[in-house]
This record gives sequence, structure tokens and C-alpha cells, in this order.
Amino acid sequence: MPATPAGLAEAREQFLALVGPVRPELHRYCARLTGSVIEGEDVVQETLARAFYALSMTPEVPPLRPWLFRIAHNAALDFLKSHGHKYTEPRADMEDAAGFEERPDPAVVRAALARFIALPVTQRSAVILKDVLGHSLEETAETMGTTVLAVKAALVRGRAKLLEATEVEVAPDVAARAQLDRYASLFNARDWDGLRALVADDCRLDLVSKSQRRGKEVRVYFTNYEKADVSLRVVRLEGRLALAAHVAGATSPSYFILLGWEGGRVSTIRDFRYVPYVVSEADVSE
Repeated sequence: MPATPAGLAEAREQFLALVGPVRPELHRYCARLTGSVIEGEDVVQETLARAFYALSMTPEVPPLRPWLFRIAHNAALDFLKSHGHKYTEPRADMEDAAGFEERPDPAVVRAALARFIALPVTQRSAVILKDVLGHSLEETAETMGTTVLAVKAALVRGRAKLLEATEVEVAPDVAARAQLDRYASLFNARDWDGLRALVADDCRLDLVSKSQRRGKEVRVYFTNYEKADVSLRVVRLEGRLALAAHVAGATSPSYFILLGWEGGRVSTIRDFRYVPYVVSEADVSE
């Protein structure tokens, strides 16, 4: 007998509780593979959807962490292939394995997300798993579906290229900043009617990992914020303009909100309130 909607919702909540401790680490991996904390979270969502479906087809839960990382790795490759301008075909580079060092350069671990995109995807994956997340060579090879020798070779080249990569300057967008400044000003003034007037009638709301709404249902979104001590500030997040949400007493952003605009009104809202781990990996500037 098919599961009822209530039964599916309960199973989903149980599943999310089960994978909760692994999600921040999954995000660190996916964010560096895609070069973006936002796209990284999109891959995490796809990973969890695939895992939830797979669990419904198996009688036993496999070893959770390595299983989720294998799914995340494949989901990220699919994402990169669908965004061909970011995808580089993997190469084995076996001849470089002889130069492998067990301990990475600390500068590799600290490198900004945007720099990882300069690497071919095999090198990118190896460096993230081994050097950034601290997986063993064997765990890295298992996640990538390759050999330890291939991982060593990818690490040698990937580390070298990562240290050579340069950042790209992004030009300011005055009009977009003005729109976000207006939204933030209304929000911080608690002018909820003004905000509702700014939102398009068919606005789409995505409370990431929580719920989705559209049209008139979006009005409840602002009602919930009436009870929250949160202020917004315009920032540049990975080259794009975004809103950083600051919970009272916090010295750094607690989460981000992305807005889409059409005809001077808000057409989409993506609120990352329920996935705060995204902040820890973000490249943010004023």
C-alpha cells in the first residue's frame, strides 16, 4: 500500500534528522566542487533527495557517511556536466603520483571556494576530500570511484594548480544594489505592508530545506518575521549581490537571502534560514 502524505512527511523528517550531522560536511564538499555555497546547497538538496528515495528501496541503512558522500560526488558531477562551462573532463595524471606528499600545504586548505573551479574536476574532488575534509586516501578513492594511485596523482597536480589560481574581480551593480537597499530598509523598519507591496503577486518563495510557497501564501513569510529579531544588510556573496541576515547579538551573518526581480518587484525569494552552515563557507564582502 502506498504511503500516505502524512507518512511520507514523517519519514522525511526522520531521514533529515538521521543525516543532519553529516550535512555541513557534505556542503563543504559540494560548495568547493561547484565553487559556490549556493550551488553547493543545491547539490546537497539533490543528494538528500536521491538518498531518501534509495532508502525506500533497501531494507537496511548502509554506512551513512561514505554512502552519502558517494551520492553527493555523483550528484555534483551531474550538476557540473549540466553546466558545461564549469566542467572539465577528468584526467588520471598517473605519472605525477611519485611527487605525492601526505601533508598538504596549509594554503591549499585555506583557499577560497572560487579558486577550486580552476581545477579539473578529478583534481578538485581529490583536494577537497583529502586536504580540506581530512578523508583518508582510501576513503577519497572510494568516494570518487577510483584508485589510491589515481588520487595521489590528482592531489599532486591539483595542489599545484590551486596555489597558482587567481581571483576574478566583479564589477558593482548599482541598480541591483539600490533594489536590495530598498528591500533591506523596509525590512529593518518593520514596514511589512511596504514589503508586501514590493513583492509580485506570483512571487515564488523557497525556504531552503523547509518549504516552498507561491503567490498569496508568501504573505505568511513576512508575518513570521514580525516575531524575529533579525536585520538585513546588502552584501556581495560570491560575486553576486545578496542580503545577509543578522540575528540580534551576532557579529557576522547568520544566513543569506537571495532575491530575484522582475519589473521592479520581487519575483523570487530564496531564504537560507534553515541551512545556516552555508555561511561558514561563504565568500562575503560589503
